Amino acid sequence: MFRTALRNVLAHKARLLMTVLAVVLGVAFVSGTLVFTDTLSKALSSQSAKSYDGVAVSVTSYGQGRGDDGQKEGEVGLSQQTLDKVKALGGVDSVSGRVSGFAGVGDENGKLIGNGWGNRGSNYAPGKSGQDPSYTFIEGAGPTAGNQIALDKETASRGKYKVGDKVRVGTNGPVKEFVLGGIFTTEDGQVNAGGSLVLFDTATAQQLYLRPGFFDELSISAAAGSSSDQLLADIKPLLDEKNTRAQTGAELAKEQAKDIKDQMSGMSTMLLAFAGIALFVSIFLIYNTFTMLVTQRTKELALLRAVGANRGQIARSVLTEAVLVGVFSSAIGLATGVGLAIGMRALINSLDAKIPAGNLIVAPATIVAALVIGVFVTTAAAMFPAWRTGRIPPVAAMGSAHVPANATSLRLRNISGSFLSVVGFALAFGGVAVGGRNGRFLIGGGAFFILLSLIVLLPLLSKPVIGAVRPVLETVFGIPGKLAAQNALRNPRRTAVTAASLSIGLTLVTTLSVLGITMGTAVDKMSTDKLKADYKVSMAAKGMSLNKSVAEALAASPGIKAVSPQRSDTLKTGDGRLVAVSGVDPNAIADLLNIDVVTGSLDALAHGELAVAQKTAKEKGLAVGSDLQVMYGDGKRGSLKIGAVYQDMEGLLSPYVLDNKILSAHSEDHSITEVYVNAAGGESRAGQKAVLDALGNNPAISIATRQDIRSELGGDLNTALNIMYGLLGMALIISVLGVVNTLAMSVFERTQEIGMLRAIGLDRSRVKNMIRLEAVVISLFGAVLGVAIGIFLAWAVGSTLTMKVPDYELILPWDRVAIFLLLAAVLGVLAAMWPARSSARMNMLKAIKTE
Repeated sequence: MFRTALRNVLAHKARLLMTVLAVVLGVAFVSGTLVFTDTLSKALSSQSAKSYDGVAVSVTSYGQGRGDDGQKEGEVGLSQQTLDKVKALGGVDSVSGRVSGFAGVGDENGKLIGNGWGNRGSNYAPGKSGQDPSYTFIEGAGPTAGNQIALDKETASRGKYKVGDKVRVGTNGPVKEFVLGGIFTTEDGQVNAGGSLVLFDTATAQQLYLRPGFFDELSISAAAGSSSDQLLADIKPLLDEKNTRAQTGAELAKEQAKDIKDQMSGMSTMLLAFAGIALFVSIFLIYNTFTMLVTQRTKELALLRAVGANRGQIARSVLTEAVLVGVFSSAIGLATGVGLAIGMRALINSLDAKIPAGNLIVAPATIVAALVIGVFVTTAAAMFPAWRTGRIPPVAAMGSAHVPANATSLRLRNISGSFLSVVGFALAFGGVAVGGRNGRFLIGGGAFFILLSLIVLLPLLSKPVIGAVRPVLETVFGIPGKLAAQNALRNPRRTAVTAASLSIGLTLVTTLSVLGITMGTAVDKMSTDKLKADYKVSMAAKGMSLNKSVAEALAASPGIKAVSPQRSDTLKTGDGRLVAVSGVDPNAIADLLNIDVVTGSLDALAHGELAVAQKTAKEKGLAVGSDLQVMYGDGKRGSLKIGAVYQDMEGLLSPYVLDNKILSAHSEDHSITEVYVNAAGGESRAGQKAVLDALGNNPAISIATRQDIRSELGGDLNTALNIMYGLLGMALIISVLGVVNTLAMSVFERTQEIGMLRAIGLDRSRVKNMIRLEAVVISLFGAVLGVAIGIFLAWAVGSTLTMKVPDYELILPWDRVAIFLLLAAVLGVLAAMWPARSSARMNMLKAIKTE
């Protein structure tokens, strides 16, 4: 029977081609993801380990903390005195003090070099040899004076800087000019990932980032014969245990390797989820293929039964075919996946997001996973067709082409499908009622059952849906249209399985599209309606704060009309909870943000009163005139009167708003998150130039127009949507392969029938139209159901977001829906090209004689 199975696989190579392609695509997605993430994780871990070569012990400061009373505890960093004490210990060879922060370098056009988050500045700390072992200089030397810097090789190259050139460097304050004293290479991970590194002398770096005489970190190397663990034990008593952490270099490298692995795991999980969708869709294609192959070989299988093969042997022969196809497809898929990983690595490097050098990692687990997944998916999909082969009686050798499904099985299928749909919709509506995160979990469960019920009920749904369009097809396309509808309805199970894969793909795509466009519109509306400022000034590196000098420089500029620096802070309320608060300029904020006041007045901010967002006020039982007990960052307590309640402005303002002066009085940190600006001439080239000039054309600072802000608020969402579209594209490609496969094998089954149609007058062009229309009918059937369910799920999920997104209002993108349906029809036509051409080229007489 094994030889029979092998012979059948070799005899039906062309008919199994689409199955092989589907499995190859799915396995390639899985193996490519595993190879890429393993390779990237290993490269990053190796690079991280290199950066700790020669580091016996590393000590990191957490800075000053605050006790329960709000008072500061500990030092701002590791002092020079602490460094000297560590250096004096026996077993210590050398100690390097490090201090670092953001530093941005502009290119010849003043634009920031690097990606913002990876732009750093640090200090050059030479050891006994006069060199800093962390850096290898290829030109010049490290900085030794306050007016000198050194740049990494890539940054110097991109900025076209040479030793001796003047370089403008921006931190979070005014831009400064330095002389380039040296160019170096380094194993620093952020630099190798596309960032930049500026080295200052130690005194300058401390002045910029911390405080003179203090460091963020100490790197200690051990003398010959000294143990890292013993050195660690000797160092710990010299440190403030509450605000510092000491560990060996080996421990730190191991910890960072684990962090990298965890980060890669999150990315891998997301990619594998989409690979799972693609493999799930391929199951339908494989199921259809083996069902049709078994049907076409009914006589052959029945003859095997007649000469002594039992049911188990027949079923096992079909499963053996599936295993052989699975092994072959998995091997090709694995090789393709390795190629994809290499391509992804090259693509990322070409986009200036550098990946550290390292060997390609094809782990044994990846090989096993590729083979197991490919074989399992193929075998699982072929299991039911294999079981059905055992039911073929020997007398069928001279009988019908297949064993039809009985009425009982169809009835049970419809009942179970109806039950699943009731469960799915009940969970979805329950999620809408619950709302929030828990509601979305319920809706996710409901979506699973709805899609499952759709798969089960598709044969039942195909008759009324396709039957409804049958008169239109017959009227518009004549006989080919009538025959196409009849062919689609002839085997509703096959039509259902073919359409199911397209339905699942379009359900997900439609859900994402509706949610994405609705959220994008809500964000756009918020930024358009709520933002009156011409510009928003912030750091180019997201999450970093501006120095107060930025707001002062803007306020003093003659081309600036209104300035409102905004800071983010926290207050502890009477119930012990930390709440976010925005500090603003009460005299200018109304000119820069359109704040809809529900009760009270924003003028109250100038009198030291508090403004509260409407949702927060409702949750906390606050109203105008109420008093809120708070504790400030310095531990002092006070009572704030509620002077205004305003409509939520998530993304622009925190739930609590207070005068900047009050927050500054309770904090030594006068940094701000952003500055909203109105130029004297409005948003214009002159206005933007006035802002740039006021800030000294600082490359480290971002100046965003209102359109930039809108794009920024919606940018992450659009990026995520585009990535998901791309990942779901794999499932849609497999869906199209399913349509091609079904039509091709259907044409083969109907060879004699097509020959008879040709004989009675149906010419080649109308035969082609019949096949094309059949493909379009099946594709549109799946697409319509997928779009309908996708819209429902988008509505359900969106209903749980209304509290979080105040301006959320469901928007149905009819243009995209029309594009999806049009694409489904086009894909149907494209999928039918090969089967239609094949059917039209049949020799009429040979086709009629075919059994």
